[in-house]
Amino acid sequence: MTEVEAKKPQESLQDRLAQVVELLQRHRLVEDLTHRQEGQHQDRVEGLVHRQNLAELQRKLDELHSADVAYILEALPLEDRLAIWQLVKADRDGDILLEVSDAVRETLLADMEDHEILAAAKEMDADELADLASELPRDVVHELMETLDAQQRERVRSALSYEEEQVGALMDFEMVTIREDVSLEVVLRYLRRLKELPGHTDKLFVVDYDGVLKGVLSIKRLLVNDPEKQVAEVMASDPVSFHPDEDAYDAAQAFERYDLISAPVVDKNGKLIGRLTIDEMVDLIREESESEVLNMAGLREEEDIFASVWKSLRNRWAWLAINLVTAFMASRVIGLFEGSIEKLVALAALMPIVAGIGGNSGNQTITMIVRAMALDQVSTGNGNTSRLIRKELGVALINGLVWGGVIGVVAYGLYGSWSLGVVMTAAMTLNLLLAALMGVLIPMTLMRIGRDPAMGASVMITAVTDSGGFFIFLGLASVFLL
Repeated sequence: MTEVEAKKPQESLQDRLAQVVELLQRHRLVEDLTHRQEGQHQDRVEGLVHRQNLAELQRKLDELHSADVAYILEALPLEDRLAIWQLVKADRDGDILLEVSDAVRETLLADMEDHEILAAAKEMDADELADLASELPRDVVHELMETLDAQQRERVRSALSYEEEQVGALMDFEMVTIREDVSLEVVLRYLRRLKELPGHTDKLFVVDYDGVLKGVLSIKRLLVNDPEKQVAEVMASDPVSFHPDEDAYDAAQAFERYDLISAPVVDKNGKLIGRLTIDEMVDLIREESESEVLNMAGLREEEDIFASVWKSLRNRWAWLAINLVTAFMASRVIGLFEGSIEKLVALAALMPIVAGIGGNSGNQTITMIVRAMALDQVSTGNGNTSRLIRKELGVALINGLVWGGVIGVVAYGLYGSWSLGVVMTAAMTLNLLLAALMGVLIPMTLMRIGRDPAMGASVMITAVTDSGGFFIFLGLASVFLL
């Protein structure tokens, strides 16, 4: 699929967005002014101005890379987004639909007629069609499948047969294969006959007559070796390869670890069925990172920043409801010590410090643990949990004694009570220890029961450190100060 060349690197995405917004505003301002004019030439003037502004906007969009247009669409409110979308050339619709987020893509598809969706989808490769198939109208998918040749149809069905998080769902079918019993000169002549190489082609895949992968020949080796040499002499016979049912995120980690640009995908018999490319892996890593951030905040799915109030409400209400319950629990803990607070008002001023520092420390621990789990450095079955807990408790103990001591000195300076300072230090230390323990156990428990270890972790750790911090501080104060 052809792409519009990217703009000069010195012009940032924010600059391009600002230019498009300015053109949109200018277009609407002039349009509004012409509407207010009276006279026989009003319609002619309005039509001329309208066409001039739209032409300028369209020229700007034509200059932009599809990924930049996607960024701009995501950054615009729905009305402006659809206005810009109408100006995008039809032959670029497919590229842009693949670049935008799922939430924004939904709004764009809803604004398209079936024949427009069909025209955009026809320009896509099999793996790209498989990515979008679940979001397209069923009748459009059926009609689209009918227009594909047998090979393309089989490739789409193959990609759709795998789960979203499996390698098979991400593999690309466009690749160059060669035989091992030919010379490099023959390979070079073969490549020159091709119109173009598939994107991200850094290696050619060497297969036998049954399609079984025998090795890979990097373009670099092909170019620097004697053309008279055989492929078998130059190729790498033990390449990093993947099976279609492997976890895609594991594959992405392998791409990072081995600095891969592309890699073969083989079935259980070793037959080459596709390849993975670096662009898919980068997208996967970015999506996984975004998903973890959303999950830790208790958001159930990616959200269009300009989504309707109702859609945003549905995405956010669940963990807010849970948070309300935990906040009520924390308030009841405070209620248990109303008498103590009445006798020593300083407790009301100091207790948020204990809870706040504990929540921050717990979030730090959870972030580290979730990251380690994502990199497969920590799991529930590798025996490192107890060692990890001891390490985090050690960090929490030192932090508690140091920063608890600092706030204890401050409390003594403010209220003139050394015993209040000691209680403050002890409460801070104990709450940090609790935060460290729960910071390890919460994601570990979520993973053990088959849930995303980041799901609502921030909400849960805050609930524990708030209730725990209040109870520890007010309890110690009730015992030793009153």
